[in-house]
Order: sequence, then C-alpha cells, then structure tokens
Amino acid sequence: MLSTGLPQGSVPRLDRPGPLRERVYEALLELITTRVLQPGQHLVENELAGHLGVSRQPVREALQRLNTEGWVDLRPAQGAFVHEPTEEEADQLLTVRTLLEAEAARLAALNSDAKGVEALFEIVKEGRTAVAKNDVTRAVALNAAFHAKVMELAGNVVLAELAAQVDRRVRWYYTPVAKMRGGTSWSEHSDLVFAIKERDEQKAGRLMREHTEHTRHSYHHRNES
Repeated sequence: MLSTGLPQGSVPRLDRPGPLRERVYEALLELITTRVLQPGQHLVENELAGHLGVSRQPVREALQRLNTEGWVDLRPAQGAFVHEPTEEEADQLLTVRTLLEAEAARLAALNSDAKGVEALFEIVKEGRTAVAKNDVTRAVALNAAFHAKVMELAGNVVLAELAAQVDRRVRWYYTPVAKMRGGTSWSEHSDLVFAIKERDEQKAGRLMREHTEHTRHSYHHRNES
C-alpha cells in the first residue's frame, strides 16, 4: 500500500495516444469522486504517476487544474491533498441539486414516452440488484444514471447543462451515504417513475424534491451512530 492509499495495480495505466493531460485529469477526478482517494488524503505526484504509468508532469498539471476547480488543495511546503468539503459546501450544492432535479422530474412527466419510462424501470431494477449484492460502487453509478436519464427525458438542454455542472460533486457527496440510503432510495426512485409514467407532473416534482432532500439530510447525519 502506497501513501496515496491506492493498492499497487488497482489503477489501470493510461494508454499513450490521445490528450494525455486530459486523461490524467479525468482519471484523478474519477478516483476523487468515487472516494478511492479520500477527502484529506495526501497526493504524492511520483506515486500517482507510477500508478497511472505516466511522467510527473501531466500529474502536476492535473493537480493544478483540480486545485483551481476545488477538488484538490495545494498547500505550501506540504503538497497536494484531496479537498475536504465543509458541511456548508455540501448543503449549498445539494440544495441547488434539489431545485434542478425537481424541475427535471416535472418536465419528464410531461415529455417522456413509454421507451423512456421503460429505461427508468430497468435502471431501478439494476439498482435494487446492486443494493442486494451490497455493491456500493455499482449502486452509486446506477443512481447517477437514473438521475441523468430523468434529466434527459425532461428535454431541456439548458437545465441539463446546469445539472451536468454539479453532477460530479453530487456523486462525491452521495457515495458516503449510498449504503445508508440503500433500498429506500430505490423505492423512492420507483415511486417517481410511476408518477412520470402517469404524467403527473406535480407529483413527480414533489417526489423528486423529497427524494433529493432525503439524500441531503442523510449526508449531514452520515456520521451519527
């Protein structure tokens, strides 16, 4: 185990072709948002470079970009560390997420077709299977896919662009509470899909608002016994 906390060989090396700087950035961002790299964790350039099979230069550039975007803190004479979000930061972002998602659900109830509803039910089915298998990583990915599909069915490009800006951070905050939310979250998803199927826009908006608020409250109470 290296000081970065990544088991040797756990991260696939990046292929050389293509914009390497961008691919290193995306790889590190994925490791942060999925919490393989934990908040507060020290990020050592040469060890990250070794895991990714690249030189230190693209890693250094990626860390600088991640620092600009608020994912990484660069501390003088100490190095780079994964940012530790404050409760206020999380609350503000999850509150904005509630507003965006509730409107998306309302619009999805107006605009979705049978094929879109079927796709949502399929994601719910897969999500419940992931929970039953205690596969948190899969459940988190499917949760993101479910909300992305609702946003797609809403049919509002501007709304989707705004949601995309917060999506990665939503995953970051959702990961530590995914197990706590468990099957309850997917039951809420199922109820929402039925509301969308019934074209009940007010109910769909209300259910999504309640659903996302449950996640926000779970995040704030995640450390309680």
